[in-house]
Amino acid sequence: MPKPSKILAFAGSTRTASFNKQLVRIAAQGAKAAGAEVTRIDLRDYPMPLYDGDLEAADGPPDSARALKVLMVGHDGFLIASPEYNSGFSAVLKNAIDWVSRPTPGELPLIAFKGKVAGLLSASPGRLGGVRGLVHLRLVLGTIGVLVIPDQVAVADAGKAFAEDGNLLDESRQAAVIGIGEKVVRLVATASD
Repeated sequence: MPKPSKILAFAGSTRTASFNKQLVRIAAQGAKAAGAEVTRIDLRDYPMPLYDGDLEAADGPPDSARALKVLMVGHDGFLIASPEYNSGFSAVLKNAIDWVSRPTPGELPLIAFKGKVAGLLSASPGRLGGVRGLVHLRLVLGTIGVLVIPDQVAVADAGKAFAEDGNLLDESRQAAVIGIGEKVVRLVATASD
């Protein structure tokens, strides 16, 4: 019996009531339904300074970056929901990627990213749902060796999109978000065959 895929799910936001945290929770349901073990984390629990080569040279990566890297290395794929800030993805997410991407002696380059599969989502109060930020995130992840599935979901007018229970009011949009989680798990299974 093959081991279940391990999927790490998180939002590129630290805001407590983040729409993207709600959105990635829904995608995680899809990954679980497809048979994956899902670990949901909050980047707020991994505080780190802005990436600085001098800091890295003096002290190495901060403990929180090391802990996040261990988690990412131990998972087969990612579900990432990122807000859009000024047409790009969030600085906290970019900083986390930058720190985690740094190699340590004797380690393969980009070990936390190469060959992993990711599904991308975004929710925004704006009319485009954060889709412009996903373009940048897709580019960065692809450059560091992550296979990003073609499908993505961007939820516009997010302040009115969620029900009290945290699910999306639009059933077809809810199904699409769940589908992102399922597709990541299927692609991980295909890639590991």
